[in-house]
Amino acid sequence: MTTVSARLFAATLSLASVMAPALAHAEDKKAEYPVSYNGDGVVTGGYSLSRWAEDWTSMRDAKKRDDPLDRLKYLPLDEDGDIYLTLSGELRLRVNETTNPNLREADAQRQDITRIVAGADLHVGEHLRAYGELAHGGIGGRNLGVPSTSLRNDLVIQQSFVEASGEIGGIDVGVRYGRQEFTDGPNLLTSQRDNNTIRYTLNGVRAWARGRTVRAGVFDFRPTAYGDLGTADDVNDPARRFSGGNLGFVLPKTFLGGSQLYLDTFLWRRQNDVGAWGGRIGPATRYYLGAELRGDVGPVNVDWSVNHQWGTYIDQDIDAWQAFIATTYRLGKAKTAPRVGVHVDYASGGGGYGDGKLRNAYSPFGNNIYFSYQLYLTPSNLVAVTPNVSFTPFKNARVTAEYELAWRDNVYDAVYRANGQPFAGTQNGRSRKIADLARLQLVWSITPRVSFTGRYEHLAAGPALTDAGYRSSDFLAGWVSFRF
Repeated sequence: MTTVSARLFAATLSLASVMAPALAHAEDKKAEYPVSYNGDGVVTGGYSLSRWAEDWTSMRDAKKRDDPLDRLKYLPLDEDGDIYLTLSGELRLRVNETTNPNLREADAQRQDITRIVAGADLHVGEHLRAYGELAHGGIGGRNLGVPSTSLRNDLVIQQSFVEASGEIGGIDVGVRYGRQEFTDGPNLLTSQRDNNTIRYTLNGVRAWARGRTVRAGVFDFRPTAYGDLGTADDVNDPARRFSGGNLGFVLPKTFLGGSQLYLDTFLWRRQNDVGAWGGRIGPATRYYLGAELRGDVGPVNVDWSVNHQWGTYIDQDIDAWQAFIATTYRLGKAKTAPRVGVHVDYASGGGGYGDGKLRNAYSPFGNNIYFSYQLYLTPSNLVAVTPNVSFTPFKNARVTAEYELAWRDNVYDAVYRANGQPFAGTQNGRSRKIADLARLQLVWSITPRVSFTGRYEHLAAGPALTDAGYRSSDFLAGWVSFRF
């Protein structure tokens, strides 16, 4: 463990000792922060996007196993069953079709994509574990260009970490070291980027302390720089570093007259020696201070977050803001009832092609399909309003329809896409309207292990794009995933 890692772990243990007297319960039982909000990811039907977040100890009981694959979830390696192995895997077959790829007039692109993932989670008693995950990404099709290493990769060690955890005064504490996924923040800022074939991962240490109503964490990471030949060319990116901490709270149920709400605050630092804005490349240090409010108030679901960004980029000071305000209303009492809603998103822009302050907001590694299935928008120099509706047409299926209206915040800066690069030439136009996007998605959980997802998007380019020679585009995608 590095010096920085040791200091982070020591800081977490110290924090836990401070939290314990205030949070320990009289019955001296283990205090658990709600799993879906503890920063590891949502678990639905036993499964999670981050497979290490799953708990399959129930499979110790043979009566709860439905088929032979359930046996793979709990493989005891000693007589008492305290040392056991959980195996996991995924096979995903996907096809994407895109007209006018990159919003340029050109023949349509087709991507035939394969993902194969295999994972193993070794538990040694209650307090130690080691997790490893291998992944393969394959791609074929038409008019592919040069696929990125997140789409085509023979073999990668996608995750590989060790973890120690325990309890101090009723507070769960732990530290995880190695290559891992990190999603402890607003989804539009931190995400595994499951849309890719190979997930986004980081290397370093994460430590936490969790009570029943309060949690805290710290981390220090370097992103994985993937090669495309095998495991030997996947390295810790020496040019980038992401570190910080968070503090979360379960709000009282009496808040707003009866609710189930969670408030998370965070302070992060992102360092990048090869930051790029306006055709310049140079060092950037960007700080993030923000908060996210999530949960339900009766039939209303909220996911609201805001953050301020500051720091330096070469010789410019950074001063940027982001706000993501998503609200839906359930039209009925059942969980599957239709919902109507809207999300309003703001990401400041300006300074990328000029002097003065750099006001372009930037997300560290967020979920960009939220703005465009085609990845043609990102939360930088963006204002978007998106009414939406979702409903269940048949059992275990969910359809979501959205209509997004997108503008530039600053007409003297470019329109940016999901990789953080500008649409070349858009910085020279002065039109504000970027595009209108109509989107439709179907997610069908055929069985707990098998799912189908279908997506369609029509991007109607506005003058901010067409004035620079860009075109409208249609996108159609479908894939089947099998997990065990």
